[in-house]
Amino acid sequence: MVYITGFYAGLSGLLLLALAYRVVRFRRDEKVGVGTGGKHSGAVLVRAHGNAVEYLPAALLLMLIAELNGLGALWLHLLGSALVLGRLLHAYGLIASRGGYHLGRFWGTIFTWVVIFAFALINIFYVLRAA
Repeated sequence: MVYITGFYAGLSGLLLLALAYRVVRFRRDEKVGVGTGGKHSGAVLVRAHGNAVEYLPAALLLMLIAELNGLGALWLHLLGSALVLGRLLHAYGLIASRGGYHLGRFWGTIFTWVVIFAFALINIFYVLRAA
C-alpha cells in the first residue's frame, strides 16, 4: 500500500480542484467560454492552475516510486509536506501578485524544485544500489 503518497496526492487533488474552480468562476463571471478573453486576471488564474498541473504529476510520481522502493515515512512526509506547502505558496503568490514577483511564488518554486530534485536523487540512488 502507498498510503503516504496517496495522502499527498489527495491533498494535491484538492488544490487542483480549488485552482480549477477559480478559473471556472472567472470564466462564468466574465462570460468567457475558452481561454481568458484577453483579461490579465484570467491569465493569472489559468497559469496558477496550469503550473500546479505541470509540476504535481511528476513530483507525485517520483514520490510514489520512492515509497514503493522503501523510502522511510519520515522522509516521505517531510518531502510531501514541502511539496504541498510549496504548491500552496506558489499559487497564492502568483494570484496575489497578479503574475508579478511575490515571496510566496519564489519560495513555492524553491520548495517544489527541491522536492523534485530530492526524489529524483533518491530514486537514482535506489536504482544504483540495486544494480
